[in-house]
Amino acid sequence: MIKNLYEVYQFKITLNDTKPQIWRRIIVPSIYSFWDLHVAIQDSMGWLDYHLHEFEIINPETDLKVNIGIPDEEYDDRKILYDNKEKISRYFNMDNRISIYEYDFGDSWRHTVKLEKILKAAIGEKYPKCIAGKRACPPEDCGGTDGYRNLLKILKNPENEDYEEMIEWTGGDYDPEEFDCRKVIFDDPKERLKKSKL
Repeated sequence: MIKNLYEVYQFKITLNDTKPQIWRRIIVPSIYSFWDLHVAIQDSMGWLDYHLHEFEIINPETDLKVNIGIPDEEYDDRKILYDNKEKISRYFNMDNRISIYEYDFGDSWRHTVKLEKILKAAIGEKYPKCIAGKRACPPEDCGGTDGYRNLLKILKNPENEDYEEMIEWTGGDYDPEEFDCRKVIFDDPKERLKKSKL
């Protein structure tokens, strides 16, 4: 018999400024840090974790916005809390459900992370897990939402002078409509943290 099953958080992650929307629904353990959540978002969305990231969320204890990510000398003009030291359960609750997650400060991919439910973990279930989603993640380094829209426009028009170059750049098989949550593979956040040398 298993006692005191831990809770899990169900999030919907929506990539802002995309139409139709690109989104994922994931379930993660409530014991996760923001680093762990970052890895789950990266893996479910299809990002490759090449760039810096940051969460913006209200601290319910102070009602003030905080930034949680990886402090970096280039962005030392404001305080950033280490994401591997901050637990999501300290910040997310049903009265404080929204965070903005930004990935790649150059392309500025901003995601709305919304806590939808707090549930009991199911016996025998493995977490994190992706249970739903729509549309493929944009290719890395394609120039943010404007660059992505331009890429899609080019890929729809074989007569465009940049068509062949973009086909080659995307690997020849990029389908913006494709997503299958059964194909999502989640990396071990602890192993990813070791590789990041934080």
